[in-house]
Amino acid sequence: QVQVTESGGGFVQAGGSLKLSCAASGSIFSISAMAWHRHAPGKQRELVATCTSGGRTGYGNSVKGRFTISRDNAKNTVYLQMNSLKPEDTAVYYCNAGVYSGRVYSDWWGQGTQVTVSS
Repeated sequence: QVQVTESGGGFVQAGGSLKLSCAASGSIFSISAMAWHRHAPGKQRELVATCTSGGRTGYGNSVKGRFTISRDNAKNTVYLQMNSLKPEDTAVYYCNAGVYSGRVYSDWWGQGTQVTVSS
């Protein structure tokens, strides 16, 4: 069993910054990609950023240049630094980890953390 836990959400004014953290724990042999997604009311879930175990990153178009994903493999943790936040960034942010438990690969998701950006 694997647990994925997000933290760091909150309320911020437009133009401000927040840093999210996501830690995976439990029966982990290794983790491939870790990613952040978000889901706003009335919208489809959106991929925000990804980071491979080798440090290769990717970003959704709406956050490029404002958000930065980073990862600490030793801690099985991924971070999302969010700068220049906009009201449209308001959403529940979810962390996803692709975990090998021995030879078995599974995707695990956290419960989400709310980010609210006021105008």
